[in-house]
Amino acid sequence: RLGLERADTAEKALNVIVDLLEKYGQGGNCMESHMAFTYHNSFLIADRKEAWVLETSGKYWAAEKVEGGVRNISNQLSITTKIDREHPELKEYAKSKGWWDGEKQFDFAATYSYVNTARMTTSRGRYCEGYKLLNKHKGSITSEIMMEILRDKESGINMEGGFMTTGSMVSVLPQQPNLPCIHFFTGTPDPAR
Repeated sequence: RLGLERADTAEKALNVIVDLLEKYGQGGNCMESHMAFTYHNSFLIADRKEAWVLETSGKYWAAEKVEGGVRNISNQLSITTKIDREHPELKEYAKSKGWWDGEKQFDFAATYSYVNTARMTTSRGRYCEGYKLLNKHKGSITSEIMMEILRDKESGINMEGGFMTTGSMVSVLPQQPNLPCIHFFTGTPDPAR
């Protein structure tokens, strides 16, 4: 929200978020219940001209500029070796922890994640299922198709039960500056409504 408030481009919003992350860190419970459940944040940041994926681990972060195609995030790190911007101490911290030897190519998700990143797009999970659904419609995604994807319960995109989807948003960002941007938000926690 502060990125939207303080920036007028996707990259400037990225700067706002990483500056705040480095200054204040992150944390806190992800649920209103008494169960302690936390995770670090990922962001899709877009304007009319460019889009970024920002993923975090503590105060460390990596950002990937989206150059084309489709891209999704879902409760796990997905930036691998295409890192366009990063925390200045990202690699040194990984070396100091013994997570990366400094020799092989640096892979953010593999280094900072407990998930086997080689299986991200093949195992059944929200990230994989979102990836499949987006690629199924690659080149012809409309706001209606995006809404269908966000309503999909079978894939786990629209979660119900202990962990519930609490809101969804679809934005249409025309590259032509004379056309308005349109944003659709769910009015209830369940995007199927």
